[in-house]
Amino acid sequence: MLCAALLSGCHGGSSQGEFAVPENVDLTKEYNISFWAKNDNNQTQAEIYKQAIKNFEALYPNIHVTMKTYMDYPSLYRDVITNISTDTTPNVCITYPDHIATYMQGTNIVVKLDDLMRDPHYGLGGSEVRFDAPTQNEIVGKFLEECRIADGQYALPFMRSTEALYINKTVLEATGYTLPEKVTWDYVWEVSEAALAKNADGTYKANGQTTLIPFIYKSTDNMMISMLRQKNIDYTDANGHILMFNDDTAEVLKVIAEHGKNRAFSTFGISSYPGNYLNANQCIFAVDSTAGATWMGKDAPNLDIHSEDVADFEIVVTEIPQFDTENPKMISQGPSLCLFNKSDRGEVVASWIFLQYLLTNEVQIAYSQTEGYIPVTTKAHESDEYQAYLAAEGSDTDLHYSVKIQAAKLLLKNIENSFVTPVFAGSASVREAAGELIENVTKSGRRRITVDDAYIQSLYKDVSALKHLDQIVPTEASADTGEEKPAAKVTAKDLGAMPAASKILLIILPVTWVLLGGFVVYEKKKRQKQAGKA
Repeated sequence: MLCAALLSGCHGGSSQGEFAVPENVDLTKEYNISFWAKNDNNQTQAEIYKQAIKNFEALYPNIHVTMKTYMDYPSLYRDVITNISTDTTPNVCITYPDHIATYMQGTNIVVKLDDLMRDPHYGLGGSEVRFDAPTQNEIVGKFLEECRIADGQYALPFMRSTEALYINKTVLEATGYTLPEKVTWDYVWEVSEAALAKNADGTYKANGQTTLIPFIYKSTDNMMISMLRQKNIDYTDANGHILMFNDDTAEVLKVIAEHGKNRAFSTFGISSYPGNYLNANQCIFAVDSTAGATWMGKDAPNLDIHSEDVADFEIVVTEIPQFDTENPKMISQGPSLCLFNKSDRGEVVASWIFLQYLLTNEVQIAYSQTEGYIPVTTKAHESDEYQAYLAAEGSDTDLHYSVKIQAAKLLLKNIENSFVTPVFAGSASVREAAGELIENVTKSGRRRITVDDAYIQSLYKDVSALKHLDQIVPTEASADTGEEKPAAKVTAKDLGAMPAASKILLIILPVTWVLLGGFVVYEKKKRQKQAGKA
C-alpha cells in the first residue's frame, strides 16, 4: 500500500486538467498564499508590490500574501523547477510563457485559467470581486493570446515591452549621415562601417575617442528571432519543430559575421551593456528593451557609468532596424502571471483573486511608470491618469523622463506590428540557441575565422547539442481530430530532477523484496525444523 501511494510521486505526463471553481467558496477562511516576483533590485517596483499586497489584504483581511523577489528570471525559473518536485511551488508567480510550458511537463502543476476567467462570481470582473478588476475584453487581445499554451489559457499578461533602437544622433551625424524616417538593416550596417574611419592619431573621426563600437545589440536571442521573422524565414512552429537551421538563416549569419570581423558590430555578451557605450558617445546604434529606457540618454535616471563619462548628445528612440519598413515586425515581450495548483481549491481561488488585483489600474499604471513598460489592459491605457502621464513627457528627468515615455509610446503605436514566438516545452532552449548562433559567428569574425557553409553547418550541430535540442519532442496535429499527438520521430525527453518520492520508492521496492525473500527463507527453515522434530 505504501508503494502504491508513492507511485503518485513519479514523473507523470503533461496533462493539465480543468480547474473546477467550487460552488461555495469559503473566503472567510484564513489563507496564506505566496507570490514570487522579479524586480531586478528595483526598489520602486518592490514598493509597488508591497503596497499592492497591503491594499489587497485590506480588502481581504483573511488572505495573507507573502512575497519573494528575485534579481532575474532565470533564478526564479530554476527555483520553481526545484520546488515542483517537492510540491512547494508558489501560489502566484511572475514568469514567461516559455517557462510555463516547461512547468506543464508535470501533471496539473499549472492552473488552466479558462473556467476561472469566465466564472460569473470570481472571474475577470466578477460580481463577488471586491475591487475594480478588468474584464476579459479589457485585456489587450494580442497580449492575452500570447499567454495561450496548447489547449488553454495558462497565464495572463502582466506587463509588456518590445525592443527599441536607441540612436546617438550626435555621433551619427558626425559620420556625415542624416537619420531617415525609417531605419533599415542596410542603413545601420552602412553607417556602422563608415563610422570606423580614424584620424591620424588613431582616434575615431566620429567621436574623437579611441573607443567606438558603432552597433551593439543587447539580446542576440531577440536579434536572431526578429531578423528571421522580418525576412519570413522559418524559426519554429507551434508543435515544437525546430526550423531555423536552414540556408536562409546561414546567409543572415554570414552578414553578421562580416560586420563582427570589422568590429562594426558587437553584442552585450562580448562588449557589455550597450547603454553605457551610447551614453559615452562610444556607440551609435544600441538595441535594448523599451523596459531598459531609463538607462538610455545623458539624463537617464539609472545611469550606469560615472557622470564624468556621460556625453552631451541627442538621443532618438525608434523601431528596431527593418528589412521591409512598410511591414515592420518587432518582438512582444514582458512578464506574465500564472497560478500553481494546490490541494485546497479555495486557496487557488484566493490566489486567483490576488492575481486579478495585479491587473487593476492602481498596480498596472504604477508599475508601468517605473520603466518603459506599458500596461496590458485597455482600461489602464484609456484612463485619465495614464493619459496624463504620457502627456507629461519630458517635464522632469525622473517619473516623466522623456526617453522612457517615448519608448512606451513606441510600443503603444506598434502593438499590431508585434509578434511572439511559439511556446512549447523546450522553446526557451530554442531561443537561447538562436542567440548562440549570433554570439558564435560574431566572435569567430573577430578572430578572423572563416564563416562559410561548412562552418555554419558545424555551428548548427554544436549549438543544437549544447542546448539539448534533440530532447525536444515535437507534436503534430491529427488529421482526423485536430488533437495534438507526438510526432513520429520521438527522442528522449529530459524531465528534470527525479522527485524525492520517486527516489524513496526506488529504495523501498528492493528493500521490500529483500524482506519478502527473507520471510520466505525463514518460513521454509521453520517448516524443515518442525518436520525434523516430527
